[in-house]
Amino acid sequence: MKIYINGEYYDKADAQISVFDHGLLYGDGVFEGIRIYNGRVFKLKEHIERLYQSAKAILLEIPVSNGGMEEAVIGAVKINKKENGYIRLMVTRGEGLLGIDPTTCRRPTIIIIVSDIQAYPEKYYKNGIGIITASSRRIPSDCLDPRIKSLNYLNNIMAKIEARQANCLEAVMLNKEGFVTECTGDNIFIVKNDELLTPASYQGALDGITMSTVIDMANSLKIKTLKTSLTRYDIYNSDECFLTGTGAEIIPVIKIDGRVIGNGRTGAITRRLIKGFKELVMEF
Repeated sequence: MKIYINGEYYDKADAQISVFDHGLLYGDGVFEGIRIYNGRVFKLKEHIERLYQSAKAILLEIPVSNGGMEEAVIGAVKINKKENGYIRLMVTRGEGLLGIDPTTCRRPTIIIIVSDIQAYPEKYYKNGIGIITASSRRIPSDCLDPRIKSLNYLNNIMAKIEARQANCLEAVMLNKEGFVTECTGDNIFIVKNDELLTPASYQGALDGITMSTVIDMANSLKIKTLKTSLTRYDIYNSDECFLTGTGAEIIPVIKIDGRVIGNGRTGAITRRLIKGFKELVMEF
């Protein structure tokens, strides 16, 4: 494995950053998780665009152009000879002094890791998963815009711990008003009366790349889609439910908080979307 750090490649054992890097000290930075299918980077332009938008929102100036970053990612995939896998692209504020003042950081740190994908076990894509609602609430949108994909994931990690303690793979996170936002690492969709619904970003949901891909697919299949406000009641009484994410792709949900979704099996619309997504990435 060769890891890219600021324009140079290092073996895994030799890849290092300073302990004074503000990404490590304070989670000050942004990142993207990107998939590789058949040796090609999936939705690279969209991921890079979101990375730069996140960086702009936190006043982090990336010292590489969008095109230069795309070339760096493609180069890292080629040097690692990875046909199918996962890319973690990170930009931190860089090395600085102790203390949160970002002006002490002279240059951002750019890191690209190309590795294998840690996907859900295959049986769950066929049979679906059960999830819970976490007691850990999503950080309010008026405190930190959810469209910023920052390195500080402690809020999500605490919810993931709750899921694991409940022997579940995922947990739904609510905002302070009690509306559904997303799961710890995935967006959530429900199907109700043949309509596809997902929480809007103003409720605290990340604008996921896979989420947008699924919405585009649904529109092409003449399935009505809507970003809206959802409560647990809506999910409990949905006809179908599934999660989307770079790692998860599309995974069915058959139970939440002990309530069976629909008939307890993967629904027809979910199956169509899973089939369509598989075809999309195979043809990519």
